[in-house]
Amino acid sequence: MKEIVNTKNAPEAIGPYAQAIKVDGFLYTSGQLPIHPQSGVIEAKTIQEQATQVMENLNSILKESGFTLDDVIKTTCFLSTLDDFAAFNEVYGNYFTKTPARSCFAVLGIPKGALCEVEIIAHK
Repeated sequence: MKEIVNTKNAPEAIGPYAQAIKVDGFLYTSGQLPIHPQSGVIEAKTIQEQATQVMENLNSILKESGFTLDDVIKTTCFLSTLDDFAAFNEVYGNYFTKTPARSCFAVLGIPKGALCEVEIIAHK
């Protein structure tokens, strides 16, 4: 059975999609931007600050769903420039100590002018 996940501790979806979907022991999140959940805007300026907000948003969704960062098996990371790769990795590594599988891309644009976006798949 498919369950839509929604928490006030992460930003609301900015389009016709769910924050995450839980099904058959898996959790699939939509891409999370560095939007502060209370203000609804991107407050962070640097890649480190934005990556931290993204990870906090993902962590909130995981907690709401009964998962932890250790349950994450795959991440997909989008950066506005690969020049931010090392700084992004530093923050990322502080959150994902169990090293899930990962893809990381530089993309032409990220919604709302963000410097990064991350989506995850977790399993229990």
